[in-house]
Amino acid sequence: MPQVFASIGECMVELSSAGERLYRQGFAGDTFNTAWYVRALLPADGWTVRYVTALGDDRLSDDLAAFIADAGIDTSALQRKAGRPVGLYAIHLDGHERSFSYWRETAAARLLAEDPAALAAALADVACAYVSGITLAIVSPAHRRTLLDALAAVRDRGGMVAFDPNIRLRLWPDADTARAALIEGYRVSTVAMPTYPDDRDLFGDADITACVRRIAGYGPREIVAKDGAEPTLVHADGTDTLVPAVKVDAPVDTTGAGDSFNAGYLAARLAGRDPVAAARLGHQVASRVIGVKGALAPMEGFAGLV
Repeated sequence: MPQVFASIGECMVELSSAGERLYRQGFAGDTFNTAWYVRALLPADGWTVRYVTALGDDRLSDDLAAFIADAGIDTSALQRKAGRPVGLYAIHLDGHERSFSYWRETAAARLLAEDPAALAAALADVACAYVSGITLAIVSPAHRRTLLDALAAVRDRGGMVAFDPNIRLRLWPDADTARAALIEGYRVSTVAMPTYPDDRDLFGDADITACVRRIAGYGPREIVAKDGAEPTLVHADGTDTLVPAVKVDAPVDTTGAGDSFNAGYLAARLAGRDPVAAARLGHQVASRVIGVKGALAPMEGFAGLV
């Protein structure tokens, strides 16, 4: 029977530029992007990739559910919330760098942890659960506690829990609330995947090594600190290793770079590779993703990398 990788969070309608005053509709979201690339990298006969979220009952929710299924991602944990829409965001590019506008305040995904029994059932058989700080930010404090407890249950029975804080302060009421919740995310994880400049700005780390040491104090034994085009610092088995990024001469769009790195790293670890080799694959995957527009590159381009 295939093992299960479960990614938990929000997938939204994505609007990307298709010309002057024209936008192309797609679907994306940080944890969904990671699920997409894990699905592309791991063999279907050995791994089920599941997406855990809540959708509404509108036409776009139906389209999104079909899109997830068509990608070969398990939809058994998709909850439906009556009267709620899916969230929407637009990408604005300045060269290859991007910024975003969001419309997600009433999105169904904010209720993904409303039903503790449904969430526990969605994670009952997983070998790895993946979650981000965005997921923690969009749910209510009570639902966040439900989600953290469900992740702790996965960890306590020997599963992998991977956490990318993916810090977006606009989603939090204040910096103190963000810090406290993200620390809780680190505490339930076995693999921490921060982006160093973001953690530095929120927690005041002096350098990337200090960032990793602080996070190790929360409990994770495996830490992968990303730093854009700079080397990633991998902390595993008590050893620190810098893993250089893959140089890309002409990046097109950096949307989804960190999400795809995480997918490459986790897919490699789940396939039995060591952390340093996994980080190298993460960089390889991300280097391909930033060569296309939008967050999701065609899956076929990643076959055979793991």
